[in-house]
Amino acid sequence: MEHAERLLAAAGELFYRRGIRAVGMDDVRAASGVSLKRLYQCYPSKEALVVAYLERRDERWMGSLTSYVEEHGGSAEAVFGWLERWFAEDGFRGCGFVNAYGELGATSEAVAEVARRHKRRLRDYLRGLVADDLLADQLLVLVDGATVTAMVDPERATQAARAAGRAARALMAAREK
Repeated sequence: MEHAERLLAAAGELFYRRGIRAVGMDDVRAASGVSLKRLYQCYPSKEALVVAYLERRDERWMGSLTSYVEEHGGSAEAVFGWLERWFAEDGFRGCGFVNAYGELGATSEAVAEVARRHKRRLRDYLRGLVADDLLADQLLVLVDGATVTAMVDPERATQAARAAGRAARALMAAREK
């Protein structure tokens, strides 16, 4: 595994599990086994590493979601089945983009922009599943609301995904009338 990949793997795990501000560059160095000099050659600042981590997370997260939805009929309803599965994963800590924005969005325009880009990408994906801008916006709110609920109250994670799925079905049915 190349240095940049090892660094991103270590940073991703640490940032998501512990929070970005709680993790120092030396923590990433130690977890990756890459020298501090090489770390800074690959990522000249912590902000650059955070942006790379978020961009990588976006690709993987969206790839997992879209694959699942395609395998389950290609409907917007499948999004909520995927959420239920994601919420049940070991180490689930909510939306990495919302978390990063909450920690750094006010002080790092680069981090804020990656978080916004991810949410726009998710909204555009939802728009591709439904033929209505308002419905896509509503589904995004349901996804984000269920994710926050699952993060804050892990014992209700399954119920949050299912409740959001039921609300999505009701919204889609209302649009069909």
